Amino acid sequence: MKKETEDKKIKEKIEEFLYSDSAAATTTKFVLAFLAVGTVVFGAALIPGLIKALDSFSDTGPKKRNFSKKKVANVVYDLKRRKLIEIIKDKDGKIKVELTNRGKKRLVEYSIGSLRIKKPKKWDGKWRVLIFDIPTEPKIYAQAREALRSKIKDLGFHQLQKSVWVHPYDCEDELLFIAELYNVQKYIEILTVEKLLHEKDLKNKFRLKS
Repeated sequence: MKKETEDKKIKEKIEEFLYSDSAAATTTKFVLAFLAVGTVVFGAALIPGLIKALDSFSDTGPKKRNFSKKKVANVVYDLKRRKLIEIIKDKDGKIKVELTNRGKKRLVEYSIGSLRIKKPKKWDGKWRVLIFDIPTEPKIYAQAREALRSKIKDLGFHQLQKSVWVHPYDCEDELLFIAELYNVQKYIEILTVEKLLHEKDLKNKFRLKS
């Protein structure tokens, strides 16, 4: 059940990334996201079938996208060359296209790269405090700690102490999403507090009205 919840959150963040107005949502990333649904089967003509499917996929979001035959063909060739997708032709002439594990990982990296904390019209007067104590061994945890620190800095968090960071806006879902991707959920704690001792300086930093 927990795994299903985590997968759902990741899927929601990927969809949020795709249907944003960000220029980062390129044809390459859109193709990867479309294939994330599962193995896709086409007739003998792969590219026309993929374009038609992508058009339908794009129609489900708020922003319509146009996919040219040349662009999609180049993307498919590049994804196959980089081993992000696998193309299999069966004996009936049908073509199956699916993401490789490397492709799935790359898609998640794309979605986390576009992650942002939404700024409400009015601050609710509460602080979100992130505390983490991630082991330095094995090496994968040290890498996860650095990746987490880098991302929360990118999201605009302010460092209070070595492993204590603060942000004024609701961001629990975003933090859990990042922690789940790096598999460090059990090493973090997220607090929502109404007052901090030195919050005057923080209000100035985040340009908040008292």
